[in-house]
Amino acid sequence: MTLIKSISGIRGTIGGASGDTLNPLDIVKFTSAYATFIGKNVEAGRRPLVVVGRDARISGEMVRSVVCGTLLGMGFDVVDLGLATTPTTELAVRHHKADGGIIITASHNPTQWNALKLLNSEGEFLTAADGVEVLDIAAREDFLYADVDSLGTYSVDSDFDSRHIEDVLALELVDVEAVKARKFRVCVDAINSVGGVILPRLLDALGVEYTILNGEPTGRFAHNPEPLEKNLQGIMNEVGKGGYDMGIVVDPDVDRLAFISEDGTMFGEEYTLVSVADYVLAHTPGNTVSNLSSTRALRDVTLRHGGQYFASAVGEVNVTTKMKSANAVIGGEGNGGVIYPASHYGRDALVGIALFLSLLAERKQTLTELRATLPEYFIAKNRIDLTPDTDIDAILSRVKEMYSNEQVTDIDGVKIDFADKWVHLRKSNTEPIIRVYSEASTIDEADSLGKKIMKIVEEMV
Repeated sequence: MTLIKSISGIRGTIGGASGDTLNPLDIVKFTSAYATFIGKNVEAGRRPLVVVGRDARISGEMVRSVVCGTLLGMGFDVVDLGLATTPTTELAVRHHKADGGIIITASHNPTQWNALKLLNSEGEFLTAADGVEVLDIAAREDFLYADVDSLGTYSVDSDFDSRHIEDVLALELVDVEAVKARKFRVCVDAINSVGGVILPRLLDALGVEYTILNGEPTGRFAHNPEPLEKNLQGIMNEVGKGGYDMGIVVDPDVDRLAFISEDGTMFGEEYTLVSVADYVLAHTPGNTVSNLSSTRALRDVTLRHGGQYFASAVGEVNVTTKMKSANAVIGGEGNGGVIYPASHYGRDALVGIALFLSLLAERKQTLTELRATLPEYFIAKNRIDLTPDTDIDAILSRVKEMYSNEQVTDIDGVKIDFADKWVHLRKSNTEPIIRVYSEASTIDEADSLGKKIMKIVEEMV
């Protein structure tokens, strides 16, 4: 069993001994540390407010009860959204003028996992420095709980989904009438979580006819919840039967988004952001950002529209920080995460769906036709397993020296950009491994590049 504490929050498997898993004692400790961190920035005499939302995981109600009870015991007011997506919770923090937010979700991890994702008063993930401070407070257990007259109050906002959908429909580049006129028919895989609650309402508002697979929010995922091709044969087969314009796939907390083309093939997870960016840039020229492990296609599309492309370290908070400094009009991650600042600085599948449907309505294209207009790249993903005592930083430094004549970026591991391909080596924060991502114009060439670098690394060990 596993408990992982990081600057972005705490996650782990349910059940087992304290300190080894995500259990009530550790949830209390970490929630108390977060509340202590948030509370120090609240003016004296005002009770802090935190918004809480959760996905539909089996353990979600247990974790929610512990989190909310702990916050009340710390003297915090709580607004409980109940079942809510990650982007819904992010927006609710701003709407309620809260001091922070906690999202109870393990994102794409399997059923036995859960996690606490921590937000600041802007509804955005904590910075790395803030995350380190929360971890330090938790390690010291430096908490002060409220006396009986200072306990927090608890309230429920059970329909913030409506506000989220209204905000999406109000975006300037979401052409509701054009989407309605196209009379799209789609198939949705909601993976037995909150997507099954909110996506039908969004599609109804857009006039889209739909079939929902795995729509009951039971938390008993029908398949591995990560929206990768190997896990999506059910919806791919359904769309491949014909009669659909596309398939839509989300993860359990609805911040990642993937599409299935009308012929039942994957549109390509990396191309969710690329296609939406192509649409946004055509209407609002500007800059873009994605992380170092994302496809070069976004850079090509950005240059085509006269903008500048910037790369960030891996991690949503790193992407959003870079987007702000680069004044980017669109950005995100190659895992299907679309971040559109006109809405908010967070990955949001609802925003991605609405913009993508507006793109298709405007260009009157099928997904296969649209895909053919975008730069063609393929990414190979490999890993090198090492021993716990391996000096991974030293290995990465030597690789950097070997390729010093190429364009090298070292803000997150080592990325080597060649004229027509790239490779990114990055150490895991939780395992003694190096992740090796490589991209080229064919999958064979991408995999060959990755394997070449892997061989060099293995010879160093």
